[in-house]
Amino acid sequence: MQCLNNSIFYYFFSVLQFYFTKRAINDDFDLLFGLLDGSASLAKESLVYSYGRSFNGFAAKLSPPEVDTFSKMERVISVIPNHKLHLHTTHSWEFMDFSPGKIRPQEEGNIVIGFLDSGIWPESESFNDEGMSPPPAKWKGKCHNITCNNKIIGARYYNSEGLYPTTEFKSPRDAIGHGTHTSSTAAGREVDGASFLGLAKGTATGGVPNARIAVYKVCWDMLGCSNADILAAFDDAIADGVDILSMSLGSDDPQPFFDDALAIGAFHAMKRGVLSSASAGNSGPSPATASNLAPWMLTVAASSMDRKFISQVVLGNGEIYPQGIAVNSFKLNGTSFPLVWAGDVANYSGGNGLLNAKNCLPGSLNSNKIAGKIVLCNRNPIGTILVGETWKDIMAPYVASFSSRGPNRLNPEILKPDITAPGLDILAAWSPVASPSGSPFDTRKVKFNVISGTSMSCPHASAVAAYVKALHPNWSPAAIKSAIMTTANVMDPRKNDDHEFAYGAGHINPLAVTNPGLVYNASEADYIHFLCKQGYNTSTLKQITGESNASCDGVVPGRAWDLNYPTFGVAVEDGQSVNATFTRTVTNVASTNSTYRVTVQMSSSVNVEVHPKKLSFSTVGEKKTFTVKVSGPKMVEQPIQSGTIVWKDGVHVVRSPLVVYTITTNSMTTSPFRPTERIRFGANSINWNMHF
Repeated sequence: MQCLNNSIFYYFFSVLQFYFTKRAINDDFDLLFGLLDGSASLAKESLVYSYGRSFNGFAAKLSPPEVDTFSKMERVISVIPNHKLHLHTTHSWEFMDFSPGKIRPQEEGNIVIGFLDSGIWPESESFNDEGMSPPPAKWKGKCHNITCNNKIIGARYYNSEGLYPTTEFKSPRDAIGHGTHTSSTAAGREVDGASFLGLAKGTATGGVPNARIAVYKVCWDMLGCSNADILAAFDDAIADGVDILSMSLGSDDPQPFFDDALAIGAFHAMKRGVLSSASAGNSGPSPATASNLAPWMLTVAASSMDRKFISQVVLGNGEIYPQGIAVNSFKLNGTSFPLVWAGDVANYSGGNGLLNAKNCLPGSLNSNKIAGKIVLCNRNPIGTILVGETWKDIMAPYVASFSSRGPNRLNPEILKPDITAPGLDILAAWSPVASPSGSPFDTRKVKFNVISGTSMSCPHASAVAAYVKALHPNWSPAAIKSAIMTTANVMDPRKNDDHEFAYGAGHINPLAVTNPGLVYNASEADYIHFLCKQGYNTSTLKQITGESNASCDGVVPGRAWDLNYPTFGVAVEDGQSVNATFTRTVTNVASTNSTYRVTVQMSSSVNVEVHPKKLSFSTVGEKKTFTVKVSGPKMVEQPIQSGTIVWKDGVHVVRSPLVVYTITTNSMTTSPFRPTERIRFGANSINWNMHF
């Protein structure tokens, strides 16, 4: 059997045997050698990656018939196509009343944040290592084709296709700017006088400026981010010794976890004590568009802060409209441009009508008709735009319109996104070879850029997770995630029509995360039980865990109400009554002697009972279990009803959202094996910098 060169695909195979040594490469080669008619040259040419440092498997170039034969081999657990994913910014920390560098540099310097992204620009001032000690002794990472220092201590790149656009570097160097921006947002050093061409001038800093950075370049200009590269990066990052993984990228459409490279990689990271923080996506405000839905991942929405950039529009009659929110650094010197109403320039050929066009949705406008014009919902004939100004946004925080929303399409009982963090108009470091606007005609070169997206909110959460890890190095990923969620600030539902589907547990609060009082912990076994309840069987379970002894024997599929998650979701099928019982276990991580009492808030139509109503702890690490019973009448077309379950001991406030909402049987499913109504995420974005 020979490879069909005109029909080559990349696949990931999880093989039962697990190797940490060079034997993994030899074993993978032997499997391909046998498949490809005993041809050593074809086997060598076919093998792309051999994963063996942190989990088992490999990526190879195979034709469909070869894949079919290979997938039937006894030692092969799963075959996954090499899908492409997409990339999803000093004031933000001040907005949250958080002063970076709150803990000793030695403690913070022990933490390594790994970034799966588009690389990094190592010469940026944000990555200087002045005064930093050598990397921690645990570190096993390497730097490929760039010079690292005591700040950037690891840099690898992955390109399974072997294609390098002329705009790209064959190295971890960032040609797009995205990876430089995200890594400096989380862990950049302090840089005075930073600005985007004079806008947002101040001191740029990451949330944990003394933490180390490890870069895993998996995303490429014009090529996206492939599954094979992502899994190879996970394999290396876990073995290298990262503590937190930050991933501002995601799929166009949620996939079952056994087909999701980010979910699989994050599961293996979780097993090794590494929390994966991921962006929720930029496909809002449409419902059920959130990505990165695995419960072992921290899924981050994007919200505003009390700073916005305004570009005033001056009409031909001299009237000034100050409401235009835009980042404009160009001085037009009074030059006027025609104005068009968006509804008059719809992109009908692209399947858009008046509704999409007048709201200026991505891809909804005719590019030929809007060229050289100012697009407004106003028919005035001409106007000019003034240079951008910085204004205070008294409404903040509110969730950005582009931020992807819940409910969770794969597991309706698991509320997603988990949390929201600043993601609008974030200033951070940038690659000087990348266009600040994304346009190939924009030749400006900048050291810092202002961009928006859940890609920008994700590294804020990653930094907060690193902050918790530095002070509590023995906490599990689930405990860190719980601390972030239960200490979140309450969001104002009057500013967010989608309520928890927009912001999850609330707005991240870095000041409170290190002392949550109680945490909802979860282990690998808990997540395996969750997957079994969701309809996975022993065979499909192995595709995620990679464990030959993983089993769903004795587990009856059902609702996910017993997963020890920090939030509570009740998805009621139209016409059915409300009837759900949750079991939760909390672990005391604060005072040796404490008593917590519960308070419940919920609409009068839904009854919530918690038993017991009091939890007493005498030692740190002690666990207590309680149940939550939710009941109510039949519901039809019921929008989200929001409530809370709060445990208080007089010092700590442990808050969990409780949401009740209706679903239709053909739009949601609790099993990953039944087809769902597919809601495609927007291929375009509100801003080029948000979704690559």
